[in-house]
Amino acid sequence: MANVVEMKGITKVFPGTVANDNVDFTLEKGEIHVLLGENGAGKTTLMNVLYGLYQPEAGEIYINDKKVEIKSPKDAISLGIGMVHQHFMLIHNFTIAENMVLGQEPKKGALSIDMEKAKKDTKELADKYGFNIDPDSVIDDITVGQQQKVEILKALYRGAEILILDEPTAVLTPQEIQDFGIILKNLVKEGKSIILITHKLKEVMSMSDRVTIIRRGKYIDTVKTKDTDIDGLAEMMVGRKVNLIVEKNKPKIGDVILKVENLKALDHRGLPALRGINFELKAGEILGIAGVDGNGQTELIETIVGLRKATEGKVYLKGEDITGKTTREITDAGVGHIPEDRQKRGLVLKYSLLENSILGIHHRAPYSKGIMMNYGKIREHVNNLIKNFDIRTPNEDVNASALSGGNQQKLIVAREIEKDPDMIIAAQPTRGLDVGAIEYIHKRLVAERDNGRAVLLVSLELDEVMALSDRIAVIYDGEIVDILDVKDATEQKLGILMAGGTLHKGEKGGKNNE
Repeated sequence: MANVVEMKGITKVFPGTVANDNVDFTLEKGEIHVLLGENGAGKTTLMNVLYGLYQPEAGEIYINDKKVEIKSPKDAISLGIGMVHQHFMLIHNFTIAENMVLGQEPKKGALSIDMEKAKKDTKELADKYGFNIDPDSVIDDITVGQQQKVEILKALYRGAEILILDEPTAVLTPQEIQDFGIILKNLVKEGKSIILITHKLKEVMSMSDRVTIIRRGKYIDTVKTKDTDIDGLAEMMVGRKVNLIVEKNKPKIGDVILKVENLKALDHRGLPALRGINFELKAGEILGIAGVDGNGQTELIETIVGLRKATEGKVYLKGEDITGKTTREITDAGVGHIPEDRQKRGLVLKYSLLENSILGIHHRAPYSKGIMMNYGKIREHVNNLIKNFDIRTPNEDVNASALSGGNQQKLIVAREIEKDPDMIIAAQPTRGLDVGAIEYIHKRLVAERDNGRAVLLVSLELDEVMALSDRIAVIYDGEIVDILDVKDATEQKLGILMAGGTLHKGEKGGKNNE
């Protein structure tokens, strides 16, 4: 098979870091090729070089056997390369059609944009690839899965034959991931060649033809997917054997820590998001919340931690009513919160690790001395976190933005655990992380449960919910429709409940919250 991309000896250096060290990569026509590696291994950097966002210090790039210089994304697009970034680049108050043609607007006369043609082109392209989207929909009103489709269509509209997809399934539900696999196969049928940057080994096995592994900036190997397995890939990726099975002892259940009664709240549009949520969480257990994205998970967490106002109902922590209290009051009452968006809610990216390590507890002794900060104690604290939680960083004074996603997450987990809370809310705790970081965070959450803490786990990864939880509550359309003991839970049962079905004969929708 002919190579459509050949990268030879690519070296890219940032201050203090060799991100790519003499890396080779090839992409064959009509294949799906996965670029695999830990967080911070240099995968995205390599693809940013191919897309013209970075210029390498050394190395050569060939497109269709012709040596090229790619100095900007404009050069890449002209060579038929499109890239869909992990964080989408859409204008949220524009329609799908407006985003599609941005910068390449069809004209009606000399000055005006032909929006009818834009809509028609968008619809035709969407139909061609089996994307069910409405060109008139505003980006703010569509799901994350649909936003991703728009990003792919944008690249195709600009003539992409080679597609780079950076962590494409990081924010998708299990159902959307299945749909995404079909999309990829349709794209390949149309003659496109695809590079996937991902950490998710199950998806690597089901979606790819070949895999190239990068570790700490260096090329390790390229293998055919059919000639390897998940354990083999994990070992090449991390450089050691990885335990992909979560080991847990039988839980030692204690008192009720969190009680949620008839909780109701509105979403950002003012529409009902929580429609009367009821559940209890006890010390020494992990309660997993499973559900398709957009069924009230985010609003539930925000209401519990004081970021969203409840319109009705109560939240009790250790018997005390914390409904409507401030986030600081709730933190001080004994709640640790690992937020679902680490960059928006978990960290202040332009602050150092030193400053980020005491967010939410900066007012407490020993970090605060009246109106002054005790920097000696803070430095001691952050260095303990770095050491105990294996946060890979040059030092504690670098900005949080300089860390890889996995190390950012470790910093948040470390900070929240070290607050010594009675309850930890872990929302999408391993989103976008590699197997090594996932293994670590899973172990820490189980250890906290074994230490008698209550853990509320909210995850779109069904495998994760089933592996970590002692009980699983399924949320659908703003209600807890059922709560299952993990030994009774199967993917099939959970799938039925997540789609709004019931496991109880004669009922239209289960609401067994005992």
